Amino acid sequence: MKQVKDRNYAFRITEKDLNTIKRKANRAKMSVTDYITESALEKKIIIIDALPEIVSQLKKIGNNLNQLTMLSHQGVINTVNLDETEESLTEIYWKINELTKVVDSDGGV
Repeated sequence: MKQVKDRNYAFRITEKDLNTIKRKANRAKMSVTDYITESALEKKIIIIDALPEIVSQLKKIGNNLNQLTMLSHQGVINTVNLDETEESLTEIYWKINELTKVVDSDGGV
C-alpha cells in the first residue's frame, strides 16, 4: 500500500547535481521525489536496459507459436521444426543470465 506523502521539505542543490538527479530519475523511470527518497533510504534502484529487447523477442516467439498452433489445429501442418525457436529461447536465457550478473554486481543507476 502506497503511503500518502504529507510533508514538504526544501533543500538547496547545485544545478549540475539537480540535472544529474533528474537524469538518473528519468533513466529509472521514477519521479525525482521517489528517486531521492529511495536513494536516501538506501534502497537499490535497478535498471535493466536490455529488457525491452528481450520482451520483444519473447513476444515474437509467442506469436510464432500461436500461429503454428492454429495451423496445427486446422490440419494444415502436422510436424514443426522448432530448432530456431529453441535457439532464440537459449539466446534469451543467456541474456537474462548476463543481466542477472550485472544486477548482482552493480545494481545501481
